[in-house]
Amino acid sequence: MPRFPALLPLPMKVLSFHRSLEESSGGAGQAWGSTESPSDDEAWGTDAETMGHPCMCALELLGMLVGSLAWFCSLATTLMPQWLTQSTELLPMESFEQGLWETCVVQEMGGLECRSYDTILGLPAEIQVARILMCLCLSTSMLGLLVAVPGLSQVKSCQGEEGKRAKRVLKIVAAVLCMAAGVVGLVPVSVAAHTTVQKFHDHRVPEVIPRWEFGDAIFIGWVAGFLHVIAGVLFITSCPGSHRGHARFPQHTHRQEVRTIHNSTSKHSEYV
Repeated sequence: MPRFPALLPLPMKVLSFHRSLEESSGGAGQAWGSTESPSDDEAWGTDAETMGHPCMCALELLGMLVGSLAWFCSLATTLMPQWLTQSTELLPMESFEQGLWETCVVQEMGGLECRSYDTILGLPAEIQVARILMCLCLSTSMLGLLVAVPGLSQVKSCQGEEGKRAKRVLKIVAAVLCMAAGVVGLVPVSVAAHTTVQKFHDHRVPEVIPRWEFGDAIFIGWVAGFLHVIAGVLFITSCPGSHRGHARFPQHTHRQEVRTIHNSTSKHSEYV
């Protein structure tokens, strides 16, 4: 019987040691769990936004540059008389050029004489439709560039979350307008090229009669149309919505590591 009092403190020591170990493991788990504070999440989001901001600015500026170049190419296509060219063997010293607004006679010695169309109603339907579509292309492209200006990140016109949404919407609208301008500008140029090819390979026309061929304006119009589409793609890719997934992925991985460490600590305390 006197031995029992000597043995009683041993279980008490084991229980107290187990409780202190659990408390220490719980404190460690809380210390590790504290790393999931919103400040760390905000830090991850801030780092991702800081890394994506220069790329977004570069895409926006490149989109404005490409869109402006496309607009000037479309303007040149609209005004140039070199839509179609024709040279004859009977008059090797002269060649003819036909555009949307005038026809020109080019002499080999360097002379150039142009004459505007006398009437609008007497023009072929192809030229009338091409005029309308090219003017629509220019106006749509200019409107897209003007809409994109307040949506640039360098312009401090809108602040906060609502401002970021408004900028994103403006850039999407600008992208749609640029793409629409590119499609509208490609239609008259492609139709004129298709009609020229058909007439050139028409076997019903004698070979003696000269045929119209492609002018420089046709190729510049194709370049302008594709540049408009590229500008629209650049505006869409510069929207900040694509950077959210990169900001959330590191947070998810960090939280999985914290939970794994906490579980391993609790298992170690149960084993003891």
